[in-house]
Amino acid sequence: MNEFDGITPQYREVQQFRQIWIWVLIGGVSILLISLFVYSMYRQLLLGQPVGNQPMPDGVLAAVGPLMILLGAALPVLFYKMALVTEVLPDGIDVRFIPLARQFIPFGNIALCEVREYRPILEYGGWGIRYGFSGKAYNVSGNRGVQLTFTTGKRFLIGSQQPEQLAAAILEGMRASCESPASSGDMSGSRRAGFFRPGKRSVSPDPGN
Repeated sequence: MNEFDGITPQYREVQQFRQIWIWVLIGGVSILLISLFVYSMYRQLLLGQPVGNQPMPDGVLAAVGPLMILLGAALPVLFYKMALVTEVLPDGIDVRFIPLARQFIPFGNIALCEVREYRPILEYGGWGIRYGFSGKAYNVSGNRGVQLTFTTGKRFLIGSQQPEQLAAAILEGMRASCESPASSGDMSGSRRAGFFRPGKRSVSPDPGN
């Protein structure tokens, strides 16, 4: 069941960042950030020995240091909690990149749906919420997904570990929507694309944005 709208999805997929290389990178950045500011605060604020050729003023270091240490500790937690949730509902596709963004795509806005392989680095510059020459993409890992082309001509790629099943569910929803237009009706006035807000689905007149 859709956790916010109380609707049972016809398809649901949850993907998270679990690649080893990502965690090595995040762990390294987190440890470096925490170590740097713990050392700087200890040496400069407690021992009275300035750090570097152009040391940060004590007041600034005392204010910024704890924030940077907190950021270093929170970074792994944020990435661990981050998830791409794709749900095919009776009236469209609900795509959430928790906790950053959410987008709802009515079936009536889709002109073409197809499974394809893509090049994450070359086409989109990596993984996450991405923009590139091939349009917009929500992806977490791998190089396969479902390519949507909207009636406006813009494109949106949803990365998936099960692209055939996702595409089949979307195509079935599009067929059902054509047979029953009122089910996907005019909902654009009640939803707007934006940052993730629990309890709300959002759509924009141009889902490619």
